[in-house]
Amino acid sequence: MKHPLRKVVIPAAGLGTRFLPATKAVPKEMLPIVDTPTVQLIVEEAVRAGADQIVLVNGRGKSAIEDHFDRSYELEDTLARKDKQELFKQIRRISDMVRLISVRQKEPLGLGHAVLAARPAVGDDWFGVLLGDDLIDSEEPAIGQLARISRKTGKATVALMPVPDDQTQMYGVAAGTPDPDGNLLIDRMVEKPPRGTAPSNLAVIGRYLLPPDVFGILEQVKPGAGGEIQLTDGLAVLAQQGRLVGVRFKGERHDAGDRLGYLQANIAYALKRKDLREGLLAYLRGVVQ
Repeated sequence: MKHPLRKVVIPAAGLGTRFLPATKAVPKEMLPIVDTPTVQLIVEEAVRAGADQIVLVNGRGKSAIEDHFDRSYELEDTLARKDKQELFKQIRRISDMVRLISVRQKEPLGLGHAVLAARPAVGDDWFGVLLGDDLIDSEEPAIGQLARISRKTGKATVALMPVPDDQTQMYGVAAGTPDPDGNLLIDRMVEKPPRGTAPSNLAVIGRYLLPPDVFGILEQVKPGAGGEIQLTDGLAVLAQQGRLVGVRFKGERHDAGDRLGYLQANIAYALKRKDLREGLLAYLRGVVQ
């Protein structure tokens, strides 16, 4: 298999209602982790893993994401004239980072539908899917861990993480046969199983490495609850065909789509910064006393 991760799809058409009123006029994906938009952290993970083309599946009111990865001539000129070279390089690096293609998901009909919207830009290549709510801090990029297993096995891969039994109803859940590396040859997938019915405690987290024929599978998926096309249903077909491996990734995952998780992510990333760590620790110590 040639490198399966040249192209990456980032679904970004959601309304971000959990973060209203902040997301009334600002895309959820542009909310910062310290001083970096969440979507930039996702793109940086993909680029570190070898991706050179990002397919952004967006909706109305999301042009700020495209603008963030475009050249900003006025800002760059101002920074250059004021001799703020480090800031200039930082801003230029963002626009030079990757080639971004934007496509519209005209109706919010589910994650499977969003992936289908990317089909004209992806074509007949393998591709990654990264969800912006899931930030994974790891030495080897999480999507790169999946790509490594896909190259080894020739199969599609998804990221798996154990969760408490009382939280399985919040996730897609996978079950199957473990391999010697601790990964899972998946034979069953259930989207948000009712409490107490999950086939395992292994939740699917927002990283996927998929073959191009998944588009044809998704076209045949019948809409489920709310009229949405679920990506999990398409993955279930791959699992039934023996073509899906669950990867127990290494890294720390933060749920940036949850308000508490978002706050925790900000603290965790700030504590890794030399310019912020000591001051933040001093503040936190004062708060908890």
